[in-house]
Amino acid sequence: MVHTSYIEISRSAYKNNIKFIKSQVGSHVTISSVVKGNAYGHGIENAVKIAEGTGIRHFSTFSTDEAIRVKDASTKKSEIMIMGMVENENLSYLIDNEISFYVFEMDRLQAAIHTSKVLGKKAKIHVEVETGFHRTGFEWEERNALADTIQKNKENLQLCGLCTHYAGAESIANYVRIQEQIKVYHEFKQWFHEKGLYFDKYHTACSAASLSYPETIMDMVRIGIAQYGFWPSQETYMLKFKQLAPNMKNPLKRLISWKSHVMSVKKVKIGDFIGYGNSYMASRNMTIALVPIGYCHGFSRNLSNLGKVLIQGKILPVVGTVTMNAISVDVTDLKSVTKGDEVVIIGRQRRNEITVASFGESVQQVNYELLTRLPHDIPRKIIS
Repeated sequence: MVHTSYIEISRSAYKNNIKFIKSQVGSHVTISSVVKGNAYGHGIENAVKIAEGTGIRHFSTFSTDEAIRVKDASTKKSEIMIMGMVENENLSYLIDNEISFYVFEMDRLQAAIHTSKVLGKKAKIHVEVETGFHRTGFEWEERNALADTIQKNKENLQLCGLCTHYAGAESIANYVRIQEQIKVYHEFKQWFHEKGLYFDKYHTACSAASLSYPETIMDMVRIGIAQYGFWPSQETYMLKFKQLAPNMKNPLKRLISWKSHVMSVKKVKIGDFIGYGNSYMASRNMTIALVPIGYCHGFSRNLSNLGKVLIQGKILPVVGTVTMNAISVDVTDLKSVTKGDEVVIIGRQRRNEITVASFGESVQQVNYELLTRLPHDIPRKIIS
């Protein structure tokens, strides 16, 4: 093995998750697969291949570079939508390649219209409105200028969508705020209709909103974390738990497994310190296995003396400080450990499993953060 670790992505788990999501949102609703953040650490190219294999034909990215990766990976001419960063200089490429993008400020809208006129081709836009997230989106006070600009330039614009984003639909603490956002969105929608402006798709729901607020499920849902087998939060899962069939403990299946191997084995005497500094002193004669992954690979330094891995099906502790490229694991209680033995950092080995949630909770990392911090250069391969 050339690399120090590798990631496996399960095709069957993804198929299972999409089946469950469709059962929740309805077969008539378009599922847009959100692949920002390197497809939540799974790899954009892998995610597109697996998703298209299950019939997904719409992808959401954050930025132009991600959209280009989706386009290059797609074999089904899937639709691509950019929800965030677009430089005006990239608009020619996007319009020419029929990649849609959010507009949430006049500068981008005007630039899109200008570029459309130069190319003689419509810009495919999704108008994002501000409903209470206070990050991006046209304000209510801008609606007249917005509508006038769109109406005067209808021949240059394809109104692909009217959208917004909810401010924390995964937490019950935000319930009142979300309800207010839903109300404001529908006020925008009604106002546009009164002006004679209609959109191809109306979409507001992410994974959390789709699962917790069914009234937000419209023509399309933007599904991120759930498609990869994770609940947006424990609250989201508990809300859904009572609605699930008695034999369906958790309908979402994790796609990702992260594995490495034992690099070397060393004996340490009682009283000796292991690794940098004096954070861990051997309380007995110990056997230590060195594993070639560290904080540069996404195994947080905060997991020093806290992290766990699987070797020979046993959950074993990380001892000493997590370094840039390696961790030390206490394998004293195993009968024998040899160089090359498989090490599971995330995933299942025999009867035991280390989940992404348990991996992250030790250092108070949410699933999203942990997954997206996995370096791009760790090899990823699709398994059945």
